[in-house]
Amino acid sequence: MRYNNKDERSVIFMEDKIRIIMYSSADKVDGQGVGSAYEEQVNLIKEGASDIFEVGINNWIKTPDIQHFHTVDPTFYVKMQNHKAANIAYCHFLPDTLEGSLKIPAPLLNVFRSYLIQFYKSADRLVVVNPSFIDALVEYGIDREKIYYIPNYVSKEKFYRKSDDECATIRKKYGVAKDAFVVLGAGQVQTRKGVLDFVNVAKEMPDVQFVWAGGFSFGRITDGYEELKKLQENPPENCKFLGIVPREEMVDLYNMADVLFVPSYNELFPMTILEAVNLHVPLVLRDLDLYKDILFDRYMHANDNDGFKNCLLKLKNDSDVYAKYQNESRLLSEFYSKEHVLNMWREFYLSAYKDKQEELLNKKK
Repeated sequence: MRYNNKDERSVIFMEDKIRIIMYSSADKVDGQGVGSAYEEQVNLIKEGASDIFEVGINNWIKTPDIQHFHTVDPTFYVKMQNHKAANIAYCHFLPDTLEGSLKIPAPLLNVFRSYLIQFYKSADRLVVVNPSFIDALVEYGIDREKIYYIPNYVSKEKFYRKSDDECATIRKKYGVAKDAFVVLGAGQVQTRKGVLDFVNVAKEMPDVQFVWAGGFSFGRITDGYEELKKLQENPPENCKFLGIVPREEMVDLYNMADVLFVPSYNELFPMTILEAVNLHVPLVLRDLDLYKDILFDRYMHANDNDGFKNCLLKLKNDSDVYAKYQNESRLLSEFYSKEHVLNMWREFYLSAYKDKQEELLNKKK
């Protein structure tokens, strides 16, 4: 690609596709949302924007126009020192969100925090999946103007409603009664995810089937590992822990579920929420400020276990309430459509490429 000499700052001629190299190690750890988000974003660009972008994965040989870093590996930090390409970094978490996730000694945690902030500062642009993180990043000394919000996306071809007969077969596979009211939780088994609250609510509702999909993706360094491991091995009779479930099988669990219950204490934009709303499954979430700008109050929420129990009872016992929140999930699914998110990415990448070419051009003058 090149700029027109008559108007170098405004016109780009498409002689070749823009080459984007995606860098990620997220697929090396099963059962984490970052990996799901990476998979969906890459497929979205490959399938929906192949007319203008050529996408490579972890390619250290080809010369990129844009480098998009999905994880914060030290080797990727070195790669980011290539200032001839537009460097994009995904912000999937902040230093403070590590608390309640992993047990890291304080000195090492401080080192990682410093590294993480430096990684984000080194990028030309940062992408957040939740606008509530913008102010927090600014407080870390990152320029507001280089932070962009683009939400996550989940394919409706992969996450869809199956037939009643298929749903009955799925319930039989997991040992769940055909007429049971099923509350699904999903995510890594860790303190931050509210797993203890999930189980305690299950104890208060013995006539409801609770199912948790997810395990210890990071093993013994998971925060609260010993306590949670015992809980996972000896749950209440009405609570099943399925362990890490391959993502391609999660669609079955959403088809089995009546409700998605996410009692997490800290999140960005859980992929599980986008996956569930594609099937119009009602949501019960902790009342977190970070949900307000992305879910638009289209969910039931509470701050404690009594509140969660009341939400679940209303959904179980009142068909009108259930239908209302089914529709709210449908509306969320429509808002986060493929077309909407894909258009945001196309405009973002084109803008990032243009800004980098202008920067390089100005340096030559």
